[in-house]
Amino acid sequence: MKQAIERFFDFAPRGARWRDELIGGVTTFLTMAYIIFLQPALLTQAGMDFGAVMAATCISAALATLIMGLWANYPIALAPGMGENFFFVFGVVIATGMAWPEALAAVFYASVIFVILSIGPIRKAVLDAIPDVLKSATGIGVGIFIAFMGFADAGIVKNNPGGLVQLGDLSHPATLVALAGLAITVILMVRQIPGAVFWGMVLTAVGGMAAGLVHLDGIIAAPPSLAPTLGKLDWTPRLSSAFLSALFVFLFMAVFDATGTLAALGKRAGYFVGGKFPRVSRAFAADALGGVGGAVLGTSTVTAYIESATGIMAGAKTGMAALVTAALFLLSLFFLPLVKAVAGGVPLDGGGVLRPITAPALVVVGALMVQLAREVRWDDLTEAIPAFLVAVGIPLTFSISDGLAFGFIAYPIVKVAAGRRADVHPAMYLVAALFVLRYMIA
Repeated sequence: MKQAIERFFDFAPRGARWRDELIGGVTTFLTMAYIIFLQPALLTQAGMDFGAVMAATCISAALATLIMGLWANYPIALAPGMGENFFFVFGVVIATGMAWPEALAAVFYASVIFVILSIGPIRKAVLDAIPDVLKSATGIGVGIFIAFMGFADAGIVKNNPGGLVQLGDLSHPATLVALAGLAITVILMVRQIPGAVFWGMVLTAVGGMAAGLVHLDGIIAAPPSLAPTLGKLDWTPRLSSAFLSALFVFLFMAVFDATGTLAALGKRAGYFVGGKFPRVSRAFAADALGGVGGAVLGTSTVTAYIESATGIMAGAKTGMAALVTAALFLLSLFFLPLVKAVAGGVPLDGGGVLRPITAPALVVVGALMVQLAREVRWDDLTEAIPAFLVAVGIPLTFSISDGLAFGFIAYPIVKVAAGRRADVHPAMYLVAALFVLRYMIA
């Protein structure tokens, strides 16, 4: 059996060792386990059931990671993506009033389209049409958006009567715990501790318990039921402008998240051979199928995680490490009481809820995403202006789709104005026109 597994995963050609695959799989899980706590905390704000979302998160992550490991044979793990989940809750359900089953339908059909794109030459054509600067700017804007929500969940910022934000009450016990947790998490990260975000959350939870803000009613329990979300997506949604816009953005984010993540991991692990990424279509298909499965189970878009790099750095070389990570996601199903305690909120006297345990994770994840700013040519105004509009448009409008619209409309305008029409793919004019039309008929 052992030799058969080694042959299946190409242990010898890749120089893989069992010890490295096991450690790599565990390391990857620890670095991305924070999503088990964050995902249900976020999607409950869209009216979804906490336990069902947690179960959908763990099962969809496990299934997609298994597909990646068994079919593509890469030590890359997948789970519901940060950014996609924020757009799902705040950009679709809250901003448009769309019910979460319809929002899940947008995720499902966007993922189905992604599956089709991943198995043919269309994917390359789509990737070539969208300029790199807008891909990077999207990550920057989403990162700022996520960090802002982390500050709000921590109570570091709050609304003021004028409708703008202001400094929150830094003396509130929940805010003090969040600030301490943020400091701990940052220290762990700069010390390059594997799983820094996860361990930072654990230590913050301990501080929350000491402060009487976190109440643990157990650790292990039977897995939560999927019934409240399983197959509950709206299979025949209305093709409204809001739905089509959501579908477009989910597809955009899924394709470019997968492209950027897989390319970065491929470069880091040395997967490229002669400039080509072996079995890349399988890797993309695993990513896309994860999104399809996640929507059916009851969670937002599933995508490859850059945190897989930690497992690769720990020595993982094959899909065997992905199987280890998948197994740990399934094991997490038995820890609902712990997840509820950590992801739970602290009610405020005047209304509202603070989430001091998960807030630091949002801030640092946002900071990591903003690192994409180094890929923007800020000295070129035809690149900098569209990038800036996307990066600030997303958090300021509280909408990923509106932020994207700013950049997609501005890009062809500034390029043509500068006499650089050749920089603009013909498809960009169509996309810009569609965005303008959307606002004209809204």
